[in-house]
Amino acid sequence: MVDRRQFITTALGLSAAASGVPAAAAATMTYDEAVRTSRGPLRAAPRDRELVRFATLAANSHNTQPWIFSARSNEIAIAPDFTRRCPAVDPDDHHLFVSLGCAAENLVLAASTLGWRANPVVDGDRIVIALEEAPPAASALAEAIPVRQCTRATFDSRPVTPEILRQLDIACREPNVTAILMTDRRAISGVAEYVIEGNSAQMRDKAFMRELVSWLRFNEADALATMDGLFSAASGNPTLPAWVARPLLRFFLTEDGENRKYRDELESSAGVVILAADRSDTSHWIAVGRACQRFGLQATALGLKYSFVNQPVEVATLRRQFAASLGLGQRWPDIVMRFGTGPNLPKSLRRPPELVTRL
Repeated sequence: MVDRRQFITTALGLSAAASGVPAAAAATMTYDEAVRTSRGPLRAAPRDRELVRFATLAANSHNTQPWIFSARSNEIAIAPDFTRRCPAVDPDDHHLFVSLGCAAENLVLAASTLGWRANPVVDGDRIVIALEEAPPAASALAEAIPVRQCTRATFDSRPVTPEILRQLDIACREPNVTAILMTDRRAISGVAEYVIEGNSAQMRDKAFMRELVSWLRFNEADALATMDGLFSAASGNPTLPAWVARPLLRFFLTEDGENRKYRDELESSAGVVILAADRSDTSHWIAVGRACQRFGLQATALGLKYSFVNQPVEVATLRRQFAASLGLGQRWPDIVMRFGTGPNLPKSLRRPPELVTRL
């Protein structure tokens, strides 16, 4: 999901224009200014705009930001934006609804900080969040919202303490969602085999690759033009112009090279967490998203980094095999994340609240 792809961008510079992405007025702002604008401190007013801004800082698949917000009185609703769905990587839309759950969790935590108790209810495809006045309640998770990022980099292989594992496990607890935390090296290696098999299948899938490339942003101008997508520097890769990349793409983007990267990343991680819902439907996927977001925020609050390695749940032929290896029975694994200690990387952009809110 929420994440995506560590594809090699050395000598890549596919432009947004080449992907059919229109230019935007954000070109007048620098990348760092856009990051600071979207991730600035939470303010009390205007309340609804601020809550939406913090909600959009949630993890989401391909950074597609597949949500539409609406606000009325003391109620904010989050609905899916199906124009931003990814049918190749997410044909059942479970990543999309996980993304909505992540946004809802951010909104709940931010509202609490401002003195509002947020009560989310799933209503069909929407999440309707009623706000009631309450004493302000700051939390480490809320403070982590503007800092959190998925870091697609090699970690330092250091293990985490039992107390940290306990806090991560608590963060994942959500009704009807199972969390499996792994720190055993053999178990992590087993997950790596599924990740690599899934990555190979995806790289051989032309529809997947076309969809992925449409969301890649390989320089700051392209990222600013859309305020979404997968910016190369946020994956620890260089930014280059398109004319350099196109002739060299087939030499630098290889299945073997990507598989080596994924193996190194997992071997360098302190652990892996898998989230699985009791049922495969909208409300359960949203619940997975809330647990997923709390995990990411708790990891951030504890000084850890994390990233998604969702290939085993994105390739249909692997998903059932992966579930069986985890002892999940008839349940499907929905999200796979690795975590550990690693470097800071540039943060991804978000569209401003005005572009994702419907009056």
